[in-house]
Amino acid sequence: MYMVVAGKLFMLGEQLPLSEIALKLDGYRREELFEEGEYRFTLLREVSGLWAKAGGLGGVYSHDYVVYVFHRGKTTPLPRTVEALFSFNEVKGSVILTVVERKRTANFIANKLSELLFERVGAIVEARIPPENLREFHRKNAEDTKITFFDNVDIPNVDKLSLYGPDLINTPIFEDYLRHGDLWYVVARSRETGYVVGVTRDASVTIFNLADKNKYLEYVSKEIFPLIL
Repeated sequence: MYMVVAGKLFMLGEQLPLSEIALKLDGYRREELFEEGEYRFTLLREVSGLWAKAGGLGGVYSHDYVVYVFHRGKTTPLPRTVEALFSFNEVKGSVILTVVERKRTANFIANKLSELLFERVGAIVEARIPPENLREFHRKNAEDTKITFFDNVDIPNVDKLSLYGPDLINTPIFEDYLRHGDLWYVVARSRETGYVVGVTRDASVTIFNLADKNKYLEYVSKEIFPLIL
C-alpha cells in the first residue's frame, strides 16, 4: 500500500561544514519543564539516530509542544511531539537541507535547526528552483505531466493559471500559458523511477506513490538537487 511522502528543501545561507554540523547535532537533547495548575510535563527537543556518509549527514529531529483540548467545559493542556527525518548534503560547495515533512512542519523544523546550528532563525533559508529549471523538469517528463500551475502572469487581473490532464504537452494552450507566466507547480510521473512527483519552485516535493522516506531522500538528491543548483 502506497502512501504520500512530502518534504521540502532548504539551503544554508551561511556555510558550515558537515563535520561541524555533526558536532552540534550529536547528542543534542534539551529538556524544559511545563507547569500549569495541576499539569506538569517534561518537554524535549532532541536529535536522534544521527548518521553520516560521504557528503551527507542525517537523523531525526523531534520537538515537544503543548496543545490545549477543550472537553466538557474544561480546557486541558496536552503534550504533542513533532518529528521528522532530515538530511544535510554537500553539493557543489553548498549545503542542502532536506526535511521529510509537509511544508508547514518542514519550515518549523528548518527554523529550529537554524537556531540550533547558528543560534538564530534565518541562517537556513528556503531553496529556490528557477522557473526555467522547473520547465526543464516538466519537459523531461512531458508525456506524463498531469498538472501544471503558473504564476507571475502578465494578463491583467489574472494571478494564476492552471492546466490538468494527461495530454498537456500536446495542447497549444500550454505553450500560450508559458508565454504569459512562469511554472510554479508541476505534477508528473518520473520516467526514470515511476514516482508521481509534485514539485514547486520553493522546493516543496511530494511523491504520491511512495512510503519509504529513505527512498524519498535518494530521489530528491538525484532529481531535485540539480534543479536547485
